[in-house]
Amino acid sequence: MSKERFHRDLIVQWYDQYSAPVFKYILKMIKDVQRAEDLTQDTFIKAYKYMSGETTVKYPKTFLYRIAHNLTIDYLRKQAPINIMEDFLSRKKDPGPSIEKIVEIREGARELYEALSLLKTSYRQVIILRKIEDFSVQETAHILNWSESKVKSTLFRALRNLEKLLIKGGFINETS
Repeated sequence: MSKERFHRDLIVQWYDQYSAPVFKYILKMIKDVQRAEDLTQDTFIKAYKYMSGETTVKYPKTFLYRIAHNLTIDYLRKQAPINIMEDFLSRKKDPGPSIEKIVEIREGARELYEALSLLKTSYRQVIILRKIEDFSVQETAHILNWSESKVKSTLFRALRNLEKLLIKGGFINETS
């Protein structure tokens, strides 16, 4: 098997395995379905081009998320500020939630995302990767091209600022 065919097959395999979570990550950052689809495709194209000069990637998931992250940040830099958040709580469904519970979850998610949208980009990124996407500190550091200590300290500050915004907005009590 030629090197090019091997890389093409590998990218197809990665696409099958990771395109949906990469798309969701990008969508959470930009909240534009069509553009998120485009950036997801661009992520895999860029990965393929990278693979033509490189034979192995040790951690494909973090490799792809890093590409997606960089493409998304480039896109955001070119755009006017927009609301970045999506209702991530909707993916955490109970088997049979009541209408009241659904309304409560959606209202809480809306309030959370309002507060998240007020955070600076680096805070929003680290919260999404660590707390929503459940990446490890090491994976988050790789994706963001930060040190692990920067991930930890930024997450700490981001969560503290998010809590202050939620308290200020009356969404949670100071004693919560």
